[in-house]
Amino acid sequence: MKAIQDLYPADFAHCYGCGRLNEQGLHIRSEWTGEESVARFRPRAEHVALPGFVYGGLLASLIDCHSIGTAAAAFMQVAGGKPGVDPSLRFVTASLEVQFLKPTPMGPELVITARPVEVGQRKVIVESTLAANGVACVRGRVVAVPIPANMIKPKVG
Repeated sequence: MKAIQDLYPADFAHCYGCGRLNEQGLHIRSEWTGEESVARFRPRAEHVALPGFVYGGLLASLIDCHSIGTAAAAFMQVAGGKPGVDPSLRFVTASLEVQFLKPTPMGPELVITARPVEVGQRKVIVESTLAANGVACVRGRVVAVPIPANMIKPKVG
């Protein structure tokens, strides 16, 4: 099974956080388990806030992009599709709420888990937790919506 973001159409695969076609991006990859999704990320030296700790903006980006991928998978599954197998629908963030529970240490791999708590036709609500060494450091809640028509470039030709 591929990551949810691996199956975004090429037109929508340039996001700094999760776009596979963005060479400078973070390349967040969310794997759907059927009820939740998991992503793993190891911060690099440039992701520092203070010596020894990860920059909060990066942590918010990880929560955001992973939650958006989770929303796409949950919506697809409710519609009868197979996340990680079928082309992924593209969602965008309508609302992002992040709670920093503990300072996040540099060094260990970060594990982000996300679970849809509401899946509707117009929005999906996802709750996420980011942990380092098994300790929850960040909690997030994202309201995701299908990509609006005004964000889709018309195909020429």
